[in-house]
Amino acid sequence: MIQSVAPDVLDACVIGAGGSGLAAAKALHDRGLVFDCFERGSAVGGLWRYDNDNGMSAIYKSLQINTSRDMTAFADFPMPADYPDFPRHEQIHDYLERYVDRFGFRDRIRFRTTVERVAPQPGGTFAVAFRSADGGEQSRRYRHVLVASGHHWLPRVPEFRGSFAGRILHSHDYRAPEAFAGKRVLVVGMGNSGCDIACDLARVADRTVLSTRRGAHVIPKYLFGVPLDTVCPEFIWRLAPMWLFRRAFQAVVWMNRGTLALYGLPRPGHAVLQEHPTISSDLPSLVREQRVIMKPDIDRLDGEGVVFADSSREPIDAIVLATGYQISFPFLDHSVFAADDNRVRLYRHVVHPEVPTLYFIGLIQPWGAIFPLAEAQAAWVGDLIEGRCSLPAHDAMLRAIDDDIAAIRRRYVSSPRHTIQVDFHAYRALLRRERRGGGRRTASA
Repeated sequence: MIQSVAPDVLDACVIGAGGSGLAAAKALHDRGLVFDCFERGSAVGGLWRYDNDNGMSAIYKSLQINTSRDMTAFADFPMPADYPDFPRHEQIHDYLERYVDRFGFRDRIRFRTTVERVAPQPGGTFAVAFRSADGGEQSRRYRHVLVASGHHWLPRVPEFRGSFAGRILHSHDYRAPEAFAGKRVLVVGMGNSGCDIACDLARVADRTVLSTRRGAHVIPKYLFGVPLDTVCPEFIWRLAPMWLFRRAFQAVVWMNRGTLALYGLPRPGHAVLQEHPTISSDLPSLVREQRVIMKPDIDRLDGEGVVFADSSREPIDAIVLATGYQISFPFLDHSVFAADDNRVRLYRHVVHPEVPTLYFIGLIQPWGAIFPLAEAQAAWVGDLIEGRCSLPAHDAMLRAIDDDIAAIRRRYVSSPRHTIQVDFHAYRALLRRERRGGGRRTASA
């Protein structure tokens, strides 16, 4: 049960009011806990609010989610049936607004408020310093802190040899293709944002070039006419040996798409399921039609052009870097939490083993939708706060973290993109077991 606390100490605070933060806030609200939710912007939505005034949204105008409507929805709040299979970002934002009002916790969100510092205090509480847009810095104490401010806001920008005379921007700052009409544009990176942006630009640019270091298994949104993430039953994702599941998945993709070589796409040097999925139904045909030109990694910038690893050179007017993000939480001192090279050491990707009342919601990169997983994380944290379940001993948590990191290294190609990777069904089942097990389970899923 919840222990009584001094009146000046609240049960918890949530940092961020995007999808993960709202899941966290609802979990606390459902349990009757006293909490604040801090949101830097003037409305909910986080990443899903186009041109969010919190400065952290990377949404481009044409964006649709690449997980299906029904698999993306929260468990107790289905998305409207008239949404398409893969909703647009405006629809996701509207869904989150309705989620808050449906469950009635909007009054717990402090908008236009920036968290400046979160400092653990003697006795196990936290001093949280925050600044509102119309006032000075304030501070309040909490027993628990749930960090849900996202990890897609600080661009990772690679260094290249040479110099470039044109415009360089990160995909975080890309919004619409019209500004690139008639130009020769290079997109760097073959993840989901890179593929989406290349397809977007191909409609208006004079020439669109897509550079990739190691290629990607481009997976269509639909397999056998149904959304990709609904084809395979949960028990197969969870129970089939990975070597067998990988072969079966590759065969299913091949039956629906054919080989990558058929379209002129480079063959990756790794197997399917060894990377975060690149999902696009448009890119293969655009490459085959030569509306998107594939190139290998960049060798060097060359004034008004770019030289690639195969020694070819392309004249280029602008470069869009779809090169991912760095994990960073500026309000946490480096001595409390560090994510150098995006390496994160958290128990079950949620609990800080040295500060076990500091939690991270949504700090994962799932093969699947994130909202239901953030919801499951928040439910587990709510149970921990209420004392309905418990954590393992400190050393057991560290062993489990090491096991999880080793499993990721075995499964995925080495990349900062994969340090927080999870499989949707297996991870959600793991969180259910944590809620039931009360800290008794320590092995990695």
